[in-house]
Amino acid sequence: MGRPELAVLGLACCLAVVSAAKLGVVLTEGGFVEGVNKKLGLFGIGGRSVDIFKGIPFAAPPKSLENPQPHPGWQGTLKAKDFKQQCLQTTDTILNTKGSEDCLYLNIWVPQGQKEVSQNLPVMIWIFGGGFLMGSAQEKSFFNNYEYDGEEIATRGNVIVVTFNYRLGPLGFLSTGDTNLPGNYGLRDQHMAIAWVKRNIAAFGGDPNNITIFGESAGGASVSLQTLSPYNKGLIGRAISQSGVALSAWAIQRNPLSWAKEIAKEVGCPLDDTARIAKCLKVTDPRALTLAYKIPLLGKKYPFLYSLGPLPVVDRDFIPDDPINLFANAADIDYIAGTNNMDGYMFAKIDVPAINVDLLTVTGEDFFKLVSGFTITKGPRGANATFDFYTASWAEDSSQEAKKKTVVDLETDIGFLMPTKMTVAQHRANAKSARTYTYLYSHPAHNPSYPSWVGADHGDNLQYVFGKPFATPMGYRAQDRTVSRTMIAYWTNFARTGDPNQGHSAVPTQWEPYTQENDNYLEINKKMDDQSMKQHLRSSYLQYWTQTYQALPTVNGEGVVPVPPSDDSLAIPVPPSDDSEAAPEPPTGDSEGAQMSAAIGF
Repeated sequence: MGRPELAVLGLACCLAVVSAAKLGVVLTEGGFVEGVNKKLGLFGIGGRSVDIFKGIPFAAPPKSLENPQPHPGWQGTLKAKDFKQQCLQTTDTILNTKGSEDCLYLNIWVPQGQKEVSQNLPVMIWIFGGGFLMGSAQEKSFFNNYEYDGEEIATRGNVIVVTFNYRLGPLGFLSTGDTNLPGNYGLRDQHMAIAWVKRNIAAFGGDPNNITIFGESAGGASVSLQTLSPYNKGLIGRAISQSGVALSAWAIQRNPLSWAKEIAKEVGCPLDDTARIAKCLKVTDPRALTLAYKIPLLGKKYPFLYSLGPLPVVDRDFIPDDPINLFANAADIDYIAGTNNMDGYMFAKIDVPAINVDLLTVTGEDFFKLVSGFTITKGPRGANATFDFYTASWAEDSSQEAKKKTVVDLETDIGFLMPTKMTVAQHRANAKSARTYTYLYSHPAHNPSYPSWVGADHGDNLQYVFGKPFATPMGYRAQDRTVSRTMIAYWTNFARTGDPNQGHSAVPTQWEPYTQENDNYLEINKKMDDQSMKQHLRSSYLQYWTQTYQALPTVNGEGVVPVPPSDDSLAIPVPPSDDSEAAPEPPTGDSEGAQMSAAIGF
């Protein structure tokens, strides 16, 4: 037995280490806040910890379909120790609602060392995804393990992490397309959170002049839109868009009035005048408004990606013009944008369910039907040309795996990869001091329900960005921790310096910036070396969509994807009324599309 007095001395020593630097009570513009200090490692030995603040209001409880307003503040000290409710949205069954209108709160993670509290740390603000329809900053996974917990990023990258909620669905994005109901309330919530961080983060040890916003899917598109909005001038230094950009066709609602009328009809509001529609919708029960919009999963005629209704709009104010014309606003914002190599799989398995079952087959007719849904604006010629272009490789490999991969490639290209390639090209072309980087993430999540050929599906990189292989190591392999360490290193280095290679963390290989000449991109997976830098990802497909396809005559609306009708029926794209154009015929081998594909060298 050891001497008891030595044991007491040892305990006192450890306790002294445990009681290392922490923020305690912090004064913000709204009043005092107090979070919790969590020790890291075994009993906090080593003196490292993280201060966590949950549920700080960044705006007043919002009024329905109105812009957010500043929070009036509070008396005493706010105990910021628990997440607040998510914003009002439908449940998974879409038969009920969950969350609250009073939801505009943010959460902060601040890493601390042994002696003095942290000062002037880079700040990373996360914007969650979910189709602008669902999700929250405190999205749960199993065993109360929150998907967007900022602890691993903060402590491994030595940065401050902020997450927040914003309004979703009709309450966040319903618009009549004019000043009566301009929309973009959710985007304005995001802006309010960013501006709050700019004004207050110094009190938490952050550098208000070094703010990076990052997000995925609708969050990635939100990040892109925030960099393009003149409202954020001077607030954002850097930005990372994962699997979603402002140029994604699903990021902007081109015909908001049709959706507003559809929801107005559902809740019993008038349809004949936008002022009357807006007045009625604003006094309608917010839960009824939320339930009035449902994603059409069954019996839909067109691809799922274009079934989303309440989305950001060009309101001539917060988004003053079509995003393609706003990239000068991001000229001094360092930018990373990238996609997963099978981002479209999640949506392809809804549109063509057979791709998810090994025993089921995908036919040329199945693929042509999907292609026709994406190319309705160009009529039969667009469908035939696109079908021929994407199926040319079937002459050499007509296996079911090859055909199913082609389905996923089409959805990935249209929904994610091509808009991202166009976005980084626009960012680079308009950049002044800013740097541009792009990546392809290809580490499969090994979902046991997926066929073996599936790569990185939409959202598969989130768990690695947020360090889940470290937070819950029993559920992951060593290679998963390698990928997570790599992503956290690149992301937090970029937040610190604007260069993903330089900063607090070592990286496995040099990530070269993108230029329009070299078309550089970094492939991120478990094996990173000097071969991971690559060029010209699917450049022939980009050429097809931006040149060959666009040169075809438009027969129904504009753009690559369907445009909803302008009447008050459900806003799903409809074919032209001309019978000769309405129903594309399956292609033949000598179709015009085949000749066009050959002409551009594919």
